[in-house]
Amino acid sequence: MGCGLCQVYCRVEHSRTKDIVKAFKSEIPRPLPRICVERNAEVCFPVQCRQCTEPWCVYFCLTGAMQRDSIGGKVIVDMKKCIGCWTCILACPYGALSRDMNKKSVVKCDLCPEREIPACVTNCPNEALVLAVEREKE
Repeated sequence: MGCGLCQVYCRVEHSRTKDIVKAFKSEIPRPLPRICVERNAEVCFPVQCRQCTEPWCVYFCLTGAMQRDSIGGKVIVDMKKCIGCWTCILACPYGALSRDMNKKSVVKCDLCPEREIPACVTNCPNEALVLAVEREKE
């Protein structure tokens, strides 16, 4: 339905205070959501990192800041290596990466590493977002 609550809770999860009011009213710089809701009239859908098995963002990263975790398969960003060249943003076929102009680095879904289920999934009122887990082939 495009309510945008996924963006709100993502922003709060990535805030310093983890408080919804403080995250929006007093934190400077304001935390950025790692998900975006695209809307076009009646059609809306969330855009977030797909944690690709063939991650173009990783292949095109000039510094090696974008990496694919060999154990969990998550695409992660090493903020110490990111120089803000935005090559990964250009390479992503889904448009799922964003610029953090304050930190001069890329921002992407990190699947909320402190949580078992990402904040956007947990707080989606229509259960439109789900966490797809790859199952090992037996």
